[in-house]
Amino acid sequence: QVQLVESGGGLVQPGGSLRLSCTASGIIFTFYHMGWYRQAPGKQRELVASIASGGGVDYADSVKGRFAISRDNGKNTVDLEMNSLKPEDTAVYYCKAYHWAVSARNYWGQGTQVTVSS
Repeated sequence: QVQLVESGGGLVQPGGSLRLSCTASGIIFTFYHMGWYRQAPGKQRELVASIASGGGVDYADSVKGRFAISRDNGKNTVDLEMNSLKPEDTAVYYCKAYHWAVSARNYWGQGTQVTVSS
């Protein structure tokens, strides 16, 4: 059974930092690209950052220079370090795993709430 479990969300003031973590089980982690997505109320889910199985990274323009994604293949985890947070970063953040070769093999976590507010 595949499971992706996110942690680390919460309430933070503007300008603050949070670190999200996602732990995967039930998959061969190194076969999967990993991504962090977010969905704000009334908006579509959007890709925030991704890290390929080989380690290449990509970011949405809105978070470049503020967020950093990393993975630990020994621990089956992918983290999202978020700095200089803004109110517009408020959303539910989801972890996604997608197989590098089989598009049908993709899985989502349950999400973790991030609220940026004073």
